[in-house]
Amino acid sequence: MPQHEGKDEKKVTEGQWTTGLYDCLSEDISTCCFTWFCPCVAFGRIVEILDKGETRQGLAGLMVVAMSHIGCGWYYASIYRAKLRNQYSLPEEPCADGAIHFFCCPCALSQEHRELKYRGLDPSLGWQGNTEKGSSDSKTPPFVASSMDR
Repeated sequence: MPQHEGKDEKKVTEGQWTTGLYDCLSEDISTCCFTWFCPCVAFGRIVEILDKGETRQGLAGLMVVAMSHIGCGWYYASIYRAKLRNQYSLPEEPCADGAIHFFCCPCALSQEHRELKYRGLDPSLGWQGNTEKGSSDSKTPPFVASSMDR
């Protein structure tokens, strides 16, 4: 019986985003709605995965709320978009990370959330949940390339 590509499976090409910035409605409506109505939670989940469990999602969500009250939430979120791009060698497109988060933060969060899902990580499980999921499937924990430090 032929296997079909699952809902959360997509062809991953090194150095390319799996979906476009404005593909929220056509790719994954549930992620789109979630990031529009609960952006702080979505951001917290993304941060926990990118920081490999070092930053709890609740703390990251509170930080972005606090920074948004002083007009800097977009900047904080753009730092993690850059971190995601660096981990997966993704291009900075269609424009700079800061501009994307400043002008369309929900679209950026939706794209980042989808990117993690399509690369085998489930942001809703958090870092520990993804690690446990990997070991229960008799696979190694999810691989997230580390950034280069100088």
